[in-house]
Amino acid sequence: MGSQLLTFTLELILEQLARNRVFLTDEGLSKLRNAFVVVVGCGGVGSHATAALARSGCASIRLIDFDQVTLSSLNRHAVATLADVGTSKVHCLRKRLEQITPWTHFECRNELFSEQSAAAQLSDLNGQQPDFVIDAIDNIDSKVALLNYCSKNKLKVISSMGAGCKSDPTRIFIGDISASTDDPLSKTTRRKLRLLGVNDGIPVVFSTERPGPGKAELQPLSEEEFAKGNVGELGVLADFRVRILPVLGTMPAIFGLAVANHVILSIAGYPLEYLPSKSRDKMYDGILGALQGAEERLARALFIEDAQGLKIPITQSDVGYLVEEVYNGRSIISGLSTRLVLSRWKKPATNFVDESISGQKSSTLKMNELVLMTKEEAARHEKQVMKGEKSLDDLYDQETIERVSQRMKEEARYERFR
Repeated sequence: MGSQLLTFTLELILEQLARNRVFLTDEGLSKLRNAFVVVVGCGGVGSHATAALARSGCASIRLIDFDQVTLSSLNRHAVATLADVGTSKVHCLRKRLEQITPWTHFECRNELFSEQSAAAQLSDLNGQQPDFVIDAIDNIDSKVALLNYCSKNKLKVISSMGAGCKSDPTRIFIGDISASTDDPLSKTTRRKLRLLGVNDGIPVVFSTERPGPGKAELQPLSEEEFAKGNVGELGVLADFRVRILPVLGTMPAIFGLAVANHVILSIAGYPLEYLPSKSRDKMYDGILGALQGAEERLARALFIEDAQGLKIPITQSDVGYLVEEVYNGRSIISGLSTRLVLSRWKKPATNFVDESISGQKSSTLKMNELVLMTKEEAARHEKQVMKGEKSLDDLYDQETIERVSQRMKEEARYERFR
């Protein structure tokens, strides 16, 4: 009986490898079988990604996760059973997948990923650098630390964004982090990475599904939990979320399989032709040019006669950051999303033109002095506030003024880290 089972198992292995060989070619399959992949985060997304990699023939996989399998894990984890509750996620994955793909080497690290431990956790395995790193972390600080380390150290990485509260598989995309939309986790990650000098170059899996009536939302803790005392103590670690994030069990699986698909094809050298995201660089350039023109006009009207060639300390990347991250691609005045420009909000009280360097005129404009408006709103604002005598209170209601104030305070906090 034992020999028959062994023979049957070998036949299944050969059939699986044959199917992969036909698809990826001998050369591609060989690359995959010699690959070393690091998976950081072994919950719903990470477990499905790992299972797909192992089943596809990946030779070496390092698993990193500090957490344990819980009852709530069972609706989305790829291999965990009731008997695994209370055991570490990395060893649960290893134990189950070794029964399916005994040829795969799993290196388990039951550890929390952090900026301080990144170099050791993403180190070589037997002299081989990771061919790919998978980010399946749901803690924002750890996620940013991982992606920043990979970017700065030229490690190939793909990141899974938020699967929580998502339900529509047709809205899942793979694209550069600079182009991901309608995803709060992606937005926050992108914003923090920009502050570290990482603007693009990281593929992410994200969903463009938006919240709506009747859809799941992040849930607060019950009053009974708050009554027990400090809610921070309810988290497994400091700064980890303690609110309830509804997760449909199918969505982390789809995210994880999409991540694994990208890694498998990339390592094997198979052509990747994702739907291109709409480039907004031309729009940013247009907004930057309009801003420079507005600064020249304002300087000429208020302070110096010859303002031609005035330089501004704002880049295309800064424009993208303000448009997408601070103002969400909409006018702060009307909420419209077309014909947008950046404009000073308050009339400068003193000369903002720096002429300390001979032959060079430059503006001292700061990012937290700018707001996003439509061209028509900006023209009225420039005429009546910047060059005219009207105050902000004359032109806008208190709700609009307060909304702008809050956005500027938010940007000022981030400006300290730029």
